[in-house]
Amino acid sequence: MNKVILLLCIVLFSATQLNAQKPILPGAYQTSEYFPLLKNKRVGLFTNQTAVVGSTHLIDTLIKSGITIQKVFTPEHGLRGTADAGEKVSDEIDAKTGIKIVSLYGKKNAPDANDLLDVDIMLFDVQDVGTRFYTYINSLQYFMEAAMANNKPLVILDRPNPNGHYVDGPILETPFTSGVGKQAVPIVYGLTIGEYAQLLRGEGWMKMDSTKAKQNASWSLTIIRNKNYDHHSMYTLNVPPSPNLADMTSILWYPTTCLVEGTVMSEGRGTAHAFAYIGHPSIDNTKFSFTPNPRVGAMSSKLYGQKCYGWDLTKVTPPKDKIDLGLIIEMYKSFPQKDSFFIAPKVNEPTNYFFNKLAGNASLMQQLKAGDSEAAIRKSWEPGLTAYKLKRKKYLLYKDYE
Repeated sequence: MNKVILLLCIVLFSATQLNAQKPILPGAYQTSEYFPLLKNKRVGLFTNQTAVVGSTHLIDTLIKSGITIQKVFTPEHGLRGTADAGEKVSDEIDAKTGIKIVSLYGKKNAPDANDLLDVDIMLFDVQDVGTRFYTYINSLQYFMEAAMANNKPLVILDRPNPNGHYVDGPILETPFTSGVGKQAVPIVYGLTIGEYAQLLRGEGWMKMDSTKAKQNASWSLTIIRNKNYDHHSMYTLNVPPSPNLADMTSILWYPTTCLVEGTVMSEGRGTAHAFAYIGHPSIDNTKFSFTPNPRVGAMSSKLYGQKCYGWDLTKVTPPKDKIDLGLIIEMYKSFPQKDSFFIAPKVNEPTNYFFNKLAGNASLMQQLKAGDSEAAIRKSWEPGLTAYKLKRKKYLLYKDYE
């Protein structure tokens, strides 16, 4: 009997290990599920450099399969992911394919009716990183709103979230709504792009003319799921999602260190390790230094050409399930001139501070200034996070982390 039990345990363990080793396959890989939806249709594709199927870009995958791409829509950083953060991108014609490329991070944020006149179906495939201030989820909302307003079916090719294994941070408060935060979600919201789309629709967060919303109530949204993924997964990106998130170290630190953008310190733009190199010339730390300079995707930013002292986070393991609030507190305490730590706006109102826009409230700045402990700050987040987590559960497509 013991031998039978032992053999059964070995078989179960082996099966578990085999399942754990299965590669995670994003939605774009499930071609048999969405090619039939696109066949003989004129496709309006929202994408950038991250939409790959194996080593082949989705555009080439679709063209090779005889699917008609009528036009391509692009987010911040452009189709190739090389434009600076915040840089406006113009429309163009792709030299390789002759396809018209329409920028949705320039003169407009969403396709208009004219853009969609010759489009039968809309397709979305962009790799997100799971933070509220990363602008791709804003682009998703604009694209969804345009699809619904014009009654165009939308297919979303889901991709894993590299920061999808936890939820953390303050909930965005309405007065702090901006281009780096549109919805009442925490900094780390723990959803894939497909799940976030379900949240937007399910909570009625999409802005829509009431008449059109009623007319198009049966609007078609299809999400092609990832395979072998759940919210325990630690997914590794094989294509940088934007110029300043060049590797997984920066991507995993980003939920914490993007807050540095709202301060006078360098967040490492202009180096090979943006969001993992943090510093300032006035920091009293000679153990580590770096000098940011112009480079592709970061042609201008803070403190270029100046030697900065501070933190090399490439040598530190990112926290697995939380924002490193202790690190932000340490940075504030290490800065000698506290009154000038946060970048001051021209009009001194709490809603104008970029740090507050990133945080989603004015409280975090005040808590740092007051010297509140990490435990106290986290306690202030708890009610919002508890309510959000219950809401989030309704829209999950994959097994949760808890």
